[in-house]
Amino acid sequence: MLSSLVAKRLITGVCQAARRPAITGMVSFRGYKGEAPEDNKADLIEIPLPPWVEKMDEPVDIKRRRLLYESRKRGMLENCILLSLFAKRYLNTMTDGQLKQYDRLINEPSNDWDIYYWATEAQPTPDVYQGEVMDMLKEFTKNRDQEQRLDAPNLEYLDKESH
Repeated sequence: MLSSLVAKRLITGVCQAARRPAITGMVSFRGYKGEAPEDNKADLIEIPLPPWVEKMDEPVDIKRRRLLYESRKRGMLENCILLSLFAKRYLNTMTDGQLKQYDRLINEPSNDWDIYYWATEAQPTPDVYQGEVMDMLKEFTKNRDQEQRLDAPNLEYLDKESH
């Protein structure tokens, strides 16, 4: 039987070997882990989007329905949940001015992460998006009542509340 010291060294050596790459000198696969300081973003592909244009003659009920849908169908799950629950709570009571602010906020920026970072106050909100609706969204995001926000409500449920 091996002594406990020899067994401990053997186990330590096996564990350390498991953490080493099998073939030295090979470049390991680099997955997305957020922005790293050494990332020069040379591999970033920008897809040009058409500029946001406010729909001037859109009836208010159609605007609310469109914003409801666009709040739910986002490019990332975090915003699907956050914006659809925010819309569920506030969209039906928003004034025309607030609807315009919300429309611009969720449709003009080309990156959904920007909206998420502004709402969570991880990054400062640009002046063009700062306003009453952004303040409401930031407060909503704090979730002071500690509601469970695990999934976005379905569209049929939201539509029933809009009447």
